This record gives sequence, structure tokens and C-alpha cells, in this order.
Amino acid sequence: MLIVPVKDGESIERALKRYKRKYDRTKVLRELRERQQFTKPSVKRRQEILRAAYKQRMQQENEA
Repeated sequence: MLIVPVKDGESIERALKRYKRKYDRTKVLRELRERQQFTKPSVKRRQEILRAAYKQRMQQENEA
């Protein structure tokens, strides 16, 4: 359970924004979406390799 203490004089909007940010960092929604359908381990591994290759290519382009 997330607890966001509201400070004195702090607006509700500001506290709500902090709550949303804290919620996003817990990655609950991302995990829930992943669990809606099963992904084979081989497919996950392939996606990770492709993502790593893409990141490496982008990094090399930025350095040049």
C-alpha cells in the first residue's frame, strides 16, 4: 500500500501528483499488462537482444 503524507499547506493536486509518480515507479501497471498474456522465454530473450542492439546502435550514433 502506498502512503503519501500530505504536508501542511500542500494542495491536494500536488499530493496526488506525488502519489501518481510513486505509483508509476512501482511498475504495477506494467506487470499487470505483461501478465494478461503469456510470452515464451525464447521470445522474451529475442526481444531483449533486439532492444539491446538498438540501444547500442543509438549510443554509437550519438557518439559519432
